[in-house]
Amino acid sequence: MTFYTRTGSKLPDHLELSAKAAREKGDGPSRREFLSMATAFGATAATAYAMLGTARPALASTTPVRGGVARIQGELRAMKDPRTFDFNMLANVTRGWLEYLVQYENDGTFTPKLLESWEINDDATVYTLNVRPGVTWNDGTPFTAADVGRNIERFCEKDFEANSMASRFGVMIDPDTNRAIPGTIEVVDDLTLRLNLPAPDISIIPSLAEYPAAIVPEGFDAATMLDNPVGTGPYLPEGYSPGVEGSLVRNEGHSWWNEGNGAWLDRIDFVDYGVDPAAFFAAADADEVDAVHATEGEFIQLFQTLDGWRENEVVSAGTILARARQDEGPYGDVRVRRALALAVDNAKVLELGYAGLGEAADNHHVCPIHPEFADIGRPAYDPEQAAALMAEAGAADYEHDLISLDGGFWRDTADAIGAQIRDAGIPLKRTVIPSNSFWNNWDKYPFSVTNWNHRALGVTTLAIAYRTGEPWNEAGFENAEFDALVTQALGEPDLEARRALMAKAQQIMVDEGVIIQPYWRSMYNHCKSNLINFDVHVAQEIRIDQLWWDEA
Repeated sequence: MTFYTRTGSKLPDHLELSAKAAREKGDGPSRREFLSMATAFGATAATAYAMLGTARPALASTTPVRGGVARIQGELRAMKDPRTFDFNMLANVTRGWLEYLVQYENDGTFTPKLLESWEINDDATVYTLNVRPGVTWNDGTPFTAADVGRNIERFCEKDFEANSMASRFGVMIDPDTNRAIPGTIEVVDDLTLRLNLPAPDISIIPSLAEYPAAIVPEGFDAATMLDNPVGTGPYLPEGYSPGVEGSLVRNEGHSWWNEGNGAWLDRIDFVDYGVDPAAFFAAADADEVDAVHATEGEFIQLFQTLDGWRENEVVSAGTILARARQDEGPYGDVRVRRALALAVDNAKVLELGYAGLGEAADNHHVCPIHPEFADIGRPAYDPEQAAALMAEAGAADYEHDLISLDGGFWRDTADAIGAQIRDAGIPLKRTVIPSNSFWNNWDKYPFSVTNWNHRALGVTTLAIAYRTGEPWNEAGFENAEFDALVTQALGEPDLEARRALMAKAQQIMVDEGVIIQPYWRSMYNHCKSNLINFDVHVAQEIRIDQLWWDEA
């Protein structure tokens, strides 16, 4: 049987072969990697499942109820231009009125949102994006392919400070102008946009589902985005105070394109209780909130004691890591970085820092659930060699300062890493910084702990976080061979060929001691049992438009 994309073109042969391999293996990772790549290339989720010889799991059959208010705990930081978002709760608020072209689902599939469909040629150099007809901005202006093109042009503005979307669209950017290469963005008609890439890149569709990829209107100004909230979504912001609270109210004056299939709640109130999970639990226990964005550690068990609350869990490529900036102190010496990594037992840090609720990681930031993950083995744990390497580097007496923010698993994980480094005979102190200050300089600390969200593709993570000069390259890592491997992997449609490239890139990460990555997090959150669709998303998205109260 031959399978086709949404627009009727045949899927590439390598995906047909990948489907066959997944059917034969029958395991979760193979299935997930196939679902991700088939839907990224334009197949519907139903078609992708059919290629595996099964039907897509059916959603629960329920009738939504319109009305009501939901109160959600979440950390609220200062609002800014979405393409510079570096925290997913910012996007969870703006999702009320700023929507996305594509959505990423927990099963690894990509589904259309403001796009109706897309098509990619076999070598991933030409993307045809078909805009959903009938969508309007909430000021009444039609939403067209020109709007999509203009947003992608914004994503390609590499010299716009902190614009991480440029890392994802680097294939389209002219290095001399830091803008999109002329001719790469082609508006074919009102509902069709074509991207003509100068080189292959398989990550464009996954990148459009990332939380900084919110679609903004013509003339968008981050300074007025809350006072003049033009968007395509069904809600409007009503007050937003960083560190305190913010609200969304249904926009009754807007004919939303998905009317009748969402926007059930009248209002969503976000409440900021800081970063201490004890405060989240206390708020839930006192009936001050209806849902908690993320639950961690021992508080997962505590929430199980609350009557009328539901636990949600998902396996994720969300993680936490310690990195040393290679342009600071002694950290330019690979022996120092390798020594720090050798001193840490990742499995023990998982146990102490996250109550064992995840899987030990391998210090290269590519997860077993990523399509192109290559199993290169576990990193070495050898405290004696760590001390010897540090002495060889002439840094035996150097006191390292491991910085973290002041709450939850961040602090606990940093404490566990710090204790193991000290146990190896390496001097270290711990500095704890309040959350409202920590994130102002998260990418600049010489040695610190940072959490990272799940991304659909491992190669995307390496591209945005570790290639030379990228805004989110908090390790200050520069390696020409690594950069070339990642760029080549981004352009390799064949999964097995891409995995071979990733194996080399992952090994460089380990050999260069770029990060200490102790574990992959299982994600949890909790909500009242009758708050429907407040499920934990693999990338911690809150689907605002799908929440409703079951009054039964």
